[in-house]
Amino acid sequence: MESYTIGQAARLLGVSVDTARRWADADRFPTRREGTRRMVDGPDLAAFCVEVAQEGAEGDEAPYTSARNAFPGIVTGVKLGTVDAQVEIQAGPHRVVSLLTREAVEELGLEVGARATARVKSTSVFIDRA
Repeated sequence: MESYTIGQAARLLGVSVDTARRWADADRFPTRREGTRRMVDGPDLAAFCVEVAQEGAEGDEAPYTSARNAFPGIVTGVKLGTVDAQVEIQAGPHRVVSLLTREAVEELGLEVGARATARVKSTSVFIDRA
């Protein structure tokens, strides 16, 4: 299972490190200590990213864009079929869902809590493991 520092979590959430620390201090998401560093487990961060995005979407009319059609984020869901798979990524306020082969998901090691980038070209979405 992948883990993140508070700084990495802040980048994935699109907020400052101070904001991420305040949220952790307020028990909005669980952290643990590894030496002097506070760490967040990937699945916990994925769930919190979805929660924050849903909060921000309520009543927010501001348009969002991405530079070069890349959506860096965190994997929030993986559904494996026999041959195909569905991967869901929370990229800031954007939820991106892509259908790809099961083999690709396994080769990339995509699982809930893993960092990934969805790249969009026309109607195709490509997933890069971060």
